[in-house]
Amino acid sequence: MNTNTPAESVDTTAAPATPDAQQPTQSPAEPAAPAAPAAATAPASGQSARSLLKQLQQEYPAFRDCLPLSIGIDKQLQARMPGLDKKTMRAALGIHTGSMRYLRAMEKAKVRFDLDGTAGAEVPEAHRLHAKEQLQQRFKKEADRKKAERDAALEEENNRKRQEKLQALASKFSKT
Repeated sequence: MNTNTPAESVDTTAAPATPDAQQPTQSPAEPAAPAAPAAATAPASGQSARSLLKQLQQEYPAFRDCLPLSIGIDKQLQARMPGLDKKTMRAALGIHTGSMRYLRAMEKAKVRFDLDGTAGAEVPEAHRLHAKEQLQQRFKKEADRKKAERDAALEEENNRKRQEKLQALASKFSKT
């Protein structure tokens, strides 16, 4: 489970969300979206980013299998889910692309995938390096956090032992 906030976990190289995401474009290589699933996937207004992400994972292989997403995936989502709130969509994409599982997939990826799981463009080496750097930063941050917890626990234990010794000395000398 990814506990990062959407602002911390946005990977702008994986799926840039642009202001012109309203106008869906479709290349000749992309199959047309089926009419029935588009109607069935109409998002509820006020939907949270996490619930939208769960919905995307249920409906689209690229999200479910945590495949590297094609550039402009936000436009594909807008085309298939016309009533989708852009802010919620961007937050959901940020959660997804910032997850450890996605970054691990990006680190080793050769190609990107569209919503249906169809291979598309190659993943540039710079994007793989970015994913690797993000993972290294996360691992370092986690290691630092664990070290700080261990140091705090050790300090607390030392303080407890010091207090016990002081109490033992105080009780020893107060009886005489």
